Amino acid sequence: MPIKKSKEKEQGKKDGLGRFENHNHTYHLKYKICVSGAAETGHCSKDSFEKAEAIGREIAKRDLILVTGATTGMPYWAAKGAKEAGGIVIGLSPAVSKLAHVKTYHLPLDYHDLIVYTGFDYSGRNLLLTRSADAIITICGRMGTLNEFTIGFEDHKPIGVLEGTGGTADMLREILEKAHRGSSNVVFSNDPSKLLDQVMKLVEIEEKRDGIHGKIL
Repeated sequence: MPIKKSKEKEQGKKDGLGRFENHNHTYHLKYKICVSGAAETGHCSKDSFEKAEAIGREIAKRDLILVTGATTGMPYWAAKGAKEAGGIVIGLSPAVSKLAHVKTYHLPLDYHDLIVYTGFDYSGRNLLLTRSADAIITICGRMGTLNEFTIGFEDHKPIGVLEGTGGTADMLREILEKAHRGSSNVVFSNDPSKLLDQVMKLVEIEEKRDGIHGKIL
């Protein structure tokens, strides 16, 4: 009669921190950072493209995963920066298929490792995009970016706003002040690296508070 293994033995032994080890490897979830920003960039600052690329590079350098709306503009340039730095980029498209993504929405396919075709148009895509991420970075932006910001804000997501990039990003501080809702989960900076540092501190604080810190799978 075969001997049944315990669930713990099947998963491997626990180390001193209570993590399961399997074949001398410990498995970690990677944090997903959404870059939300203007797809049409005529109103964005001249250096916003460079800053978006820098955000992408920083995300890749820190072994984080970039999540975008699989679109043009700021998210596209962030994806470019991440891929050129060897990172992983996942896109959530508003389209129902690859064909619709390209032919109907006129959206790009490059600089992404994986694109999920949600079929939920822009409003539904925005909801899935922000909720699939652990934190959000806002760069420039128009109404769609504001929509993604408010979804993330109501969901208490850590949000970083890259100021000095124009559009929505440069309005959000005033919007929060006039809305009288507080801004404890929102940080601001005009430096991509420093902004990501601040955002990841918020993620760590949130997970420690919720008792799930450590990225352990």
